[in-house]
Amino acid sequence: MNNYPLIRKIYLYLFTLIGLALITIGCVKLVSLGLKTYIFTKADVYYEYPMARPIKIAPIKEGIYPELAEGQQPAKEEIDAYQEKQKTANRQREASESLAFIIVGLPLYLYHWRIIKKEKENE
Repeated sequence: MNNYPLIRKIYLYLFTLIGLALITIGCVKLVSLGLKTYIFTKADVYYEYPMARPIKIAPIKEGIYPELAEGQQPAKEEIDAYQEKQKTANRQREASESLAFIIVGLPLYLYHWRIIKKEKENE
């Protein structure tokens, strides 16, 4: 195991750095999510361009294809409900990604850093 001490040291410090970077990224994303949720509440609001009004087509005969005559558009309540669901889904997605970074990065960092500390104590 001590045949290549330089390569081993580079490996340990590299993976410690990667673990630390993952933890940092995860924490930054969680802080960003908290700021968007509680302070900058309009940071994750996406405005959609208003839909064009459908062309009203007169029915050929009364009662035939009435849905073509009126043109269907979603109601404002449906659009608002959709946007709220989308916002919640985006926040949950961002939180899960952040926690995944931390869950992967923390053991990676702690394991390799503990080996580095043991080797320093033995020297």
